[in-house]
Amino acid sequence: MTRLLLIADTHLPLRAKALPEQVWREVDAADVVVHAGDWVAPALLDELETRCERLVGVWGNNDGADLRARLPEIARVELDGVRLAVIHETGGKQGRERRCDERFPDTDVLVFGHSHIPWDTVTPNGLRLLNPGSPTDRRRQPFCTYQTAEIRDGRLCDVALHELPPRR
Repeated sequence: MTRLLLIADTHLPLRAKALPEQVWREVDAADVVVHAGDWVAPALLDELETRCERLVGVWGNNDGADLRARLPEIARVELDGVRLAVIHETGGKQGRERRCDERFPDTDVLVFGHSHIPWDTVTPNGLRLLNPGSPTDRRRQPFCTYQTAEIRDGRLCDVALHELPPRR
């Protein structure tokens, strides 16, 4: 079994000074941490690289040259038989499934960010689309969020959206 933590749009230190402690506990429990871009500053990348077992990350539209030099625009990995891709932006929600099917035909799971809106759908071709929202900037959402999942027997399972308590 492989435990995944999915986060995106952390915007540190602009939207928050640090990740919530609940998310750090998930980092410690995860086998793989996936970050779908918009880090803003490299400090979180540095900390995750030293603290987590494995990190899969990409840069987002708010990430500067320092982060773009260290991270790809699109990351592709195979985790225990599951073909996972990560990208920051997929475009607007209208037509997202079709666009992603066309762009990621050899992918089982696509993790994306940008909107800060949690998303979990399956395309007509069977591609699972996941957006964990943001653990630090809820925008117009009722809560800050992140996702966890597991890979067992070559399949993604137990995908869960977690809501964070309001910051004080």
